[in-house]
Amino acid sequence: MTWPAKRMPGPDTHSAPEGTPLTLDTLASLGWDAFYTAEFAPHSDVAVPGRVVRVDRGAADVRTADNPLRVTTSAYDEPLAVGDWVALVATDDRRWSVDAVLPRRSAIRRAVVTGESHAQVVAANVDVVLIAVPAVPEPRIGMVERMVALAWDSGATPVVVLTKADLVDDAETMAADLAVSAPGVDVVAVSATTDGGLAALDPYLTPGRTLCLLGRSGAGKSTLANALLGTDHLATREIRGDGKGRHTTTHRELVVLPTGACLVDTPGLKGVGLWLGDDGLDRAFADIEELVPGCRFADCRHDSEPGCAVLAAIDAGTLAERRLESWRKLQREAIWMASRTDARLRAEQSRKWRAISQEMRRSGRARP
Repeated sequence: MTWPAKRMPGPDTHSAPEGTPLTLDTLASLGWDAFYTAEFAPHSDVAVPGRVVRVDRGAADVRTADNPLRVTTSAYDEPLAVGDWVALVATDDRRWSVDAVLPRRSAIRRAVVTGESHAQVVAANVDVVLIAVPAVPEPRIGMVERMVALAWDSGATPVVVLTKADLVDDAETMAADLAVSAPGVDVVAVSATTDGGLAALDPYLTPGRTLCLLGRSGAGKSTLANALLGTDHLATREIRGDGKGRHTTTHRELVVLPTGACLVDTPGLKGVGLWLGDDGLDRAFADIEELVPGCRFADCRHDSEPGCAVLAAIDAGTLAERRLESWRKLQREAIWMASRTDARLRAEQSRKWRAISQEMRRSGRARP
């Protein structure tokens, strides 16, 4: 496959900053496959493809088959995300701009931290989400359940990674407890500082696959990323005296690992506002969803109804009551966010039609 070289600026024009740790011979090293080839076909006569490896305000670093490029994004309406595949066109002043974003195969979305009713795309076209959970301080199960739901809903596959396993004596027991709260999800215990257990991640680090690290500050994400990279490319810090982490990663960045896999490191999450449909919650709480059909009543609320299979499982000790409470909490949050979104969309449509009506009235008055 060849791209229209006549549209490409020189290799040293507006390229990404030196030191970018990306080395590749083909786009396949960044995950390009037949799916993206087909999606790019309508743009192939006038554009070149590339993958977004970092996003800044008004600009982005994009890797193409030939060069790392610095491109402008201010002229493009929709925000870009790290991991996006884009079609690039050269401008008259020998710069690059984004002409189109190819359809996303997956997208990790969270509610914006301001509480507004729209989503922020954390990363796009991710295959596996590595959810970093520190062994010290004690893992927060509710946060794990929340991020597992987020990962499932994105279209990616979650993997829970218990970090700092060398700091505790019962890491395997901790991992087993996490597995109970993440049915159907692989849970591995690792120590990035001693390389202990890193081999357990090898099956996920295959060439062309894209992984994303999620976790709160201090979870050991950057330390794990450096261990997988084999370099100290990403800054790390010790956790604070109160056990809380400091933000070390301040931006999202896609890097290529020695195995050929791609990894997106992300800033620590203080909280994860849910922005998901039913599928994410259903899969994150598959243990409860499997019980629901056994309830006597189709509209069972799993509160005090007779014949409730969920309550029976709690009484029998096969389901933790904490799981049911967490499921209810996240359902309420998802419903609330959906209602805010619907209200925002209605308001936007109303403003749009008011503007159209006003323009029509002005046009009518302007006619002779």
